Amino acid sequence: MPSTLPLGDPVPADGGFPLPVQHALPARASVPFGLYVHIPFCSVRCGYCDFNTYTAEDLGPGASQVSYPDTLISELVFGRAVLDSMGAPERPLDTVFFGGGTPTLLPAAELARILGRARELFGFRVDAEITTEANPDTITVETAQVLADAGFTRLSLGMQSAVPHVLKTLDRTHDPANVERAVHAARAAGLQVSLDLISGTPGESLEDWRTSLAHAVALQPDHISAYSLIIEDGTAMASKIKRGALPDIDPDDQADKYLITDEVLGAAGFGWYEVSNFSTSGQTRSEHNLNYWLDSDWWGAGPGAHSHMAGLRWWNVKHPAAYAQRLSSGATPGHGRELLADEDKVLEYLMLRLRLAEGLDVAEYNALPELARTQGDTISAVALSSLVQDGLIELEATTPTPAYPQGRAVLTLRGRLLADAVTRRLVP
Repeated sequence: MPSTLPLGDPVPADGGFPLPVQHALPARASVPFGLYVHIPFCSVRCGYCDFNTYTAEDLGPGASQVSYPDTLISELVFGRAVLDSMGAPERPLDTVFFGGGTPTLLPAAELARILGRARELFGFRVDAEITTEANPDTITVETAQVLADAGFTRLSLGMQSAVPHVLKTLDRTHDPANVERAVHAARAAGLQVSLDLISGTPGESLEDWRTSLAHAVALQPDHISAYSLIIEDGTAMASKIKRGALPDIDPDDQADKYLITDEVLGAAGFGWYEVSNFSTSGQTRSEHNLNYWLDSDWWGAGPGAHSHMAGLRWWNVKHPAAYAQRLSSGATPGHGRELLADEDKVLEYLMLRLRLAEGLDVAEYNALPELARTQGDTISAVALSSLVQDGLIELEATTPTPAYPQGRAVLTLRGRLLADAVTRRLVP
């Protein structure tokens, strides 16, 4: 079943922000602002998936794919009203991302209608990045053109693997040949293309993984996300592993596959910009995901979607029926929220920036006002030197200051394999 929601404080019915967030909003006017649109429908639930998604049989009364676009649009209207009532500055959307689930299970015309309403309510930056995820089987030349005409700029295809037995273990139902057809359809419509891959599936050999990477590279996408499989409690795959029907994942095997990923994609002209993400240039990175990693603001629309504004995080009720009921009554669909403590902000700043190819600017981190307010320890030259000696980071020069001469800490290839351990060594 879908993952549980985190604990938090209740969200007031009008969706209003606490005073510290209201006061912080004017200073956030230049911070990138994104919209995440959750489409929670799938034709089949994959055994490894822990996302908030539903097949037709799961939905029950009170929700349907047919009524969902109108319900979703009602949250966009609600969100616009909340921002206006909180005195938020005018901020056109820098990025829009339709995720799921399988957004393209909805007709392309409906995705276009939702996007058009978002444009009317929030406005878009002239060069806004607008992405939808898609199952390769749902993309045709016609659907790709409808999406492009509506303003979508990028298609993210769930390829996962090019090896049939791996796809079967993952419960993926798409025809591998349709990945190529979908890429060609997207290209014909002028869309950028990203491919999602998953390594470490039980039973996947190193050669299987090389085969998937080779197929992905041959399609000449602009961007590849290559994630290691994580077994989530409560999923069908976790149950199979627990009873011995599938072997457990092997961290050493996943590390070997990451090294292969870096080798193959690097040779093909893809540079890493986040531990699991590779692009052909700075212009083809996922700007929407970068905004998550750089602590920007975003509104998450849809059941179970998460949002962030000026240090406030909130998340919607999970089930589409409960989501629709809340909005039809004029109340927020928000289920819970939290105002991040300074300690959490500092830790996330360090952890997320370390995962990026630009690395962590040590002087910038040491000068964080949140760090000063918590009287936290700054990163020492001794800790950095130790990580350099162990081959986990490199120090790249930045403009030094007398107080903070250390530079920028960037993970090495070995450091990327041990990113969490590097973070722990930098946090006293």
